[in-house]
Amino acid sequence: MTVYTFEKSFDQLALGMTAGPTFTDILTAVAKGWKEREVEECVLSLALPIRGVDPLYQLPCLGSEQNFRFLWDGSPGLCIAASGECQHFDLVGSRRFELAQRFSDATLGRLKDLTPEAPAQALPRIFLAFSFFENPSERKAKVGIPPAVQAVLPRWQLTRQGQLGWLRLNATATHEADARELAEQLWLMREMLLKSSEGYRYSCESPLGITEPHQWEDCYRPALNRAIELVEKGELKKLVLAVRQSILLHAPLDPLGILFRLRKYQAGSCRFLWQHSLNESFFGASPERLVSLRRGQLRSDALAGTASRDDDGQALLRSEKDRREHELVVSSISDQLLSQGLQPRRPRCPQLSRHGHLVHLHTPITADSNSRSPLHLVEALHPTPAVAGLPRKEAMSWLRSLEPFERGSYAAPIGWIDSSGDAEFRVAIRCGYSKGKNLHLTAGAGLVRGSLADRELQEVGLKLAVLADQLDLRQNFQLNSSSNRFIT
Repeated sequence: MTVYTFEKSFDQLALGMTAGPTFTDILTAVAKGWKEREVEECVLSLALPIRGVDPLYQLPCLGSEQNFRFLWDGSPGLCIAASGECQHFDLVGSRRFELAQRFSDATLGRLKDLTPEAPAQALPRIFLAFSFFENPSERKAKVGIPPAVQAVLPRWQLTRQGQLGWLRLNATATHEADARELAEQLWLMREMLLKSSEGYRYSCESPLGITEPHQWEDCYRPALNRAIELVEKGELKKLVLAVRQSILLHAPLDPLGILFRLRKYQAGSCRFLWQHSLNESFFGASPERLVSLRRGQLRSDALAGTASRDDDGQALLRSEKDRREHELVVSSISDQLLSQGLQPRRPRCPQLSRHGHLVHLHTPITADSNSRSPLHLVEALHPTPAVAGLPRKEAMSWLRSLEPFERGSYAAPIGWIDSSGDAEFRVAIRCGYSKGKNLHLTAGAGLVRGSLADRELQEVGLKLAVLADQLDLRQNFQLNSSSNRFIT
């Protein structure tokens, strides 16, 4: 059993905690906001500054009695923890991006923010998670199949960027007494978080006992050979074929322990958690930004072409096959943005991006958003050729045929939209889904003309090992030196 202790790196009082708002100030703001409301029943949102807390460590305290829990850990950048549902929206079927954007706009538009002076990091947010396919396959096993989209305005939201954090509470109020209770709950939660940060002990018990690991390679190789045949014949330019490794553990998994370790070993990625019960979690460390919107500026990352930790990346930069695979992704994202009337900008040559033991070819693509809504852009770009293939429609059809499992949220957009219209969505890769003692890891390899089955098997093994390394599951992904491939 490994125990991690969160130490305060600075004195809260020295940083001016006593100079913050008093409880009387909060009550005054709430009373004023209640009188200025435009409808009888409304959603009130109130935030307080809070120093010395880490949302990753404090999520158990924030959501101890809540079903929904969310984590967005871009530390040392923006880190967000959220719990509980103030408003939520689930949809199965078509028009999911359009309807999710309407829900976000309407919910944030009706919300009465009683802390208008709060900085951008503290703004109210809608959190959203999509499934890869619009509709699940009827013939495949329904293992953790989520709705087409899930959107949540949380009850509690804790953010941190730099040293300063903000705690926000969203709640429906029908009487002035409800508004006062909102202020009291927020104040008490902040006091509890400040106290728990001083002696908070975080334990991560690794599930060392593993039974019945499935043979992923035996299932993957026939589909892999067929997919390579398709691209060699020119029926597809690219296909990203995924595999699922299912493992039965001796004990249920705590995803927060994994996310804590991923912060260290996948520092360049964004760690995420989507959880509707303590028994079921979707989590990972995504290196791939699908859409980021900041003050009208859009950014998307093309990430394709992979090498292992023993490669300094120079062979990757020289590889004709990997450069061609990468350029397919860059061109597709640029073309999709052009089709939306935008003018994408990109560097001439790809860069190297290291994420733990993996090295990728990376090209950032930027543009002025021209007031396009976040989910309009997400819909235009999902799925990129980095996780599906080209042509898109034909590739999606072949994925349905060749992959024996339902992708669920794997490689789908996950992220947030705030009340100013800024947003960020990641592609949910390097991820796992756990339910009870069952753990499912998913990874894929991009296949183009010139792809070799053994090399693609090795790449998939490396990607599965991103989470396996944090779970003491490495024995299930051992490298066979004679064949230079991963075996189970």
